[in-house]
Amino acid sequence: MPVPHHPIAVVGAGLGGLTLARVLDVHGVEAAVFDLDASPTARAQGGMLDIHEETGLRALRAAQLYEEFRPLVLPGGQATRVLDRNAVVHLDEADDGTGGRPEVERGDLRDLLLRSLPAGTVRWGAKVTGARALGGGRHEVTLADGSAFTTDLLVGADGAWSRIRPLLSAARPVYTGVSFVEADLRDADARHPVAAKVVGGGSLFALGAGRGLLAHCESDGGLHVYAAVEAGEEWLDGVDFDDTEAVRKYVLDRFAGWDESLRALVADADGALVPRRIHALPVGHRWDRVPGVTLLGDAAHLMSPFAGEGANLAMIDGAELGLAVAARPGDTETALAAYEEGMFPRAKASAAESAANRELLFREDAPRGLLEMFAAHG
Repeated sequence: MPVPHHPIAVVGAGLGGLTLARVLDVHGVEAAVFDLDASPTARAQGGMLDIHEETGLRALRAAQLYEEFRPLVLPGGQATRVLDRNAVVHLDEADDGTGGRPEVERGDLRDLLLRSLPAGTVRWGAKVTGARALGGGRHEVTLADGSAFTTDLLVGADGAWSRIRPLLSAARPVYTGVSFVEADLRDADARHPVAAKVVGGGSLFALGAGRGLLAHCESDGGLHVYAAVEAGEEWLDGVDFDDTEAVRKYVLDRFAGWDESLRALVADADGALVPRRIHALPVGHRWDRVPGVTLLGDAAHLMSPFAGEGANLAMIDGAELGLAVAARPGDTETALAAYEEGMFPRAKASAAESAANRELLFREDAPRGLLEMFAAHG
């Protein structure tokens, strides 16, 4: 039985891969997208994203989805509060109403992109296990069910632990020294008024030396919380995450002496508490041009979340790659070279910013570093 062939194959149906597929479709170019999830609803898509003008919003315009995006924005979501461990308020900025960094649910944005694609574009339940070069820029990709396909242009949009990256680079993500435990508080105004008041209408940064409680409002009235701790990579192995109450105590022990209104963000959380180690690729990660294959998003330039650029970069990567390919029919290599020429320096700058922000957020004098950064940006 012949192996199926796809002229363009995208591995990963996250924001970057879907933006690429949408921009290609706008220009009449077909792509096949492969994702390991069984369906679009197989797992939660994470919390709120702030979408930036020069990256995410530009990508949405290239995808001709900006007008459909606007109703998804959380009103007032750009508000920002900065507190210290004693809940003293050092900064309390209201949403300025300009819409320059609109807040949107990641899941809503992903659904918008999925709805924009022709039926059947995404092949669900297609877990990629490996890929190999066939010569002449063509590749063969193998799936967990034992099947395979070939492609003329292979795009790795498959995240931190990309199966496509080894075709281009031996780099692997390394632990940044920070771990998160994620929590949710549902229907916050009614059920968790203390937590709702301390977070305010947008985002909260409550910081101390080596730790922080980061939170944001969600469009369904809930709060999403990240308890961030500077710790060894093994710290999250010290407790059974199936025992929510044990995890709650384990995390709160790291926030002993913090104001009770801040501790409530973990103490009163609903449902499971979820561990997440923060990894990053080296700042300035790049590769030599390899025929017929490239990467975008976290597969290309995984960074810590402390610049707020991960989703935005994935989307602009997808948009610019799509535009480059559509503008050069029959000349894939020139298109890939043009895309990478723009992507590498953009990613390097954001990764450097993210690494620097990771250091200043948890300084001994926190939250002073963050306040100085906000003041410098005016």
